[in-house]
Amino acid sequence: MERHRVRRLRGALLALTAGGLLLTGCGGQDSGFSTTDRSSEGRGFPVAPEYDGDGSGEQKNGDDGDREFAPEPDLVSTFALDVDTASYGYARRTLAEGRLPNPTTVRPEEFVNSFRQDYDRPDGNGFTVTVDGARTAREDWSLVRVGLATRPAEDASRRPPAALTFVVDISGSMAEPGRLDLAKDSLGVMTDRLRDDDSVALVTFSDEAERVLRPTRVGGHRDEIHDAIDSLSPTDSTNLGAGVKTGYETAEDGLRKGATNRVVLVSDALANTGDTDADTILERVSSERREHGITLFGVGVGSDYGDALMERLADKGDGHTVYVSGEDEAHKVFAQDLPRNVDLTARDAKAQVVFDPETVKEFRLIGYDDRKVADEDFRDDRVDGGEVGPGHTVTALYAVRTARHAEGHLATASVRWLDPRTRAPHEESGGIEADALEDSVWRASPRFQVTATAAYFADALRGGDDSRTALPGRDGLGELAERAEELSTETEDQDVARLADAIRQASRLTGRD
Repeated sequence: MERHRVRRLRGALLALTAGGLLLTGCGGQDSGFSTTDRSSEGRGFPVAPEYDGDGSGEQKNGDDGDREFAPEPDLVSTFALDVDTASYGYARRTLAEGRLPNPTTVRPEEFVNSFRQDYDRPDGNGFTVTVDGARTAREDWSLVRVGLATRPAEDASRRPPAALTFVVDISGSMAEPGRLDLAKDSLGVMTDRLRDDDSVALVTFSDEAERVLRPTRVGGHRDEIHDAIDSLSPTDSTNLGAGVKTGYETAEDGLRKGATNRVVLVSDALANTGDTDADTILERVSSERREHGITLFGVGVGSDYGDALMERLADKGDGHTVYVSGEDEAHKVFAQDLPRNVDLTARDAKAQVVFDPETVKEFRLIGYDDRKVADEDFRDDRVDGGEVGPGHTVTALYAVRTARHAEGHLATASVRWLDPRTRAPHEESGGIEADALEDSVWRASPRFQVTATAAYFADALRGGDDSRTALPGRDGLGELAERAEELSTETEDQDVARLADAIRQASRLTGRD
C-alpha cells in the first residue's frame, strides 16, 4: 500500500492568527457524522502561517495575498492523544464470563489501540505520522487511518530514573481471585525489573489510606520493598478518594528532579466510602499534575470495575489506563511495559486532521468521544493533551465519504506536542491523496485490516446506543470473527487470535452473525 509518510513542517512552531485562520469545532449531526455545505467554490487546502520560535507570536510569512483560505469548519477534527486500552481488556473479560459489555464502557479507540502496528518510527523524541486508507463496501465511503508512532523504547539502562508511587486498593472487593493477589505478584516481579536508582513508595487504601512504604531507592532495599508488597491483605470498604490524596502527597514528598514521577493506581475503582464524588477526586489529580508534573498510570482489575472513573482519573492525571484480567496480562503490564515505558517522549500531545473540501463530503472520527479538543486550541499549549511514552503507537480511524470520482488531496494529519523536559512545542504532519485509497478494506495491509476489524467490533458492541449509526461497510459478527481468525494466522499474532475469540463470544451472546 502506498503511504504518504511524515514530512517535517518548516519551523516546528506554527500558530493560527487571532483574527483570521481560527478553525472552529466540528459540528457533527445526531448520527455522529460531520457534514459540510458543498456550495462554496474555490476553497483551497489550508496552509497555516509560520511563526518564529521565540514565543513572541511574530508572523514570518504572513502575506495575506499568498495565504489560502481555511476549509469549512466541520472538515477539521482535533483531539488529545490517548493510548488507553482498558475498555477492550474489560470487554474481553466480560464476554469471557458470558455477558455483553455495557455499551457505555465500549470506547472504539481503545479497541483499535490494543493491537500492534507497523508504522515507521522516528529516530529521536517526537512522532512519525502515517496516513493510509481503503474503500468500504458502502459506496463512496472509506476508512482513513492516522497512525502516530514514537521512537522504540530504549534499553532500561538509558532511560531517566523513575520515582513510582504504588497506590493499591486493599478493600474487601479486592479479595476476589485475580485482584489483590494478582497485583501483589505483579508488583513483586516489577520490583525485580527496576533499576537501583529508581525509587518506590507504597500506599494502600480501604476505609482509610495508609503509607506503607515511604519513597525508597530500589538499590539496597529490594527486600524491604518485597516485604511491604507481601504484607498487603484485603480489609473493608473502598475509600478511593483517600487513596488518591495520600498517593499524590507521597509522590510529592518523593518528587525527584530529572526523574519520571508517576502514581500507579491499582484498583477496581468502585469507590463506596469517604469521598466518592468523582469531580473532587479528579481535581486533586489535575492540580498535582499541573503543579508537579506527576502522571498517573491506572491499572484496572476485577469483574466489577469502575471503568468510567478510572478513565477520567487517568485523563485528568495526564496518564493512561489498562485493564488486566489474568496473570499473563498483569506480568506484561508490570514486568515489561511499565518498567520499559516509565519515560515520556511527549506531553500534551494533540492531533488535528484537516480534510480537503474538494474531495471530502463528510467524516466521522471513530471514538475519542471524551478526548475532543476545540480546533482553535490545537496550537494553544495551555490546553491539556495526552502523554505518550517511547514504544507507543496511537491510531485514529475515520469513516470518510468522498466526492464521486474524487481526485487529488484528501487530508493532512498533524500532531503537536511539548518536549517533556523543555516544554518546547513541536509538530509533524503527513497526508494522503484520494488515489492512494486501497480499493477494499479487506485487501489492504494486514495491520490495517486488524484496525478495521477492531473498530467494527467495538461499533457492533455499541449497537445498543441508538444515537449512533453503524459504521459504513460493517460486517456481521460471524464474518468479522472469520476475518480475525484469518488475520491471526497471517500475522502470527496471539492478540489477534484473542480478538477472534472475543468476537465469537459476542456473536453467540447476541445470536447475530
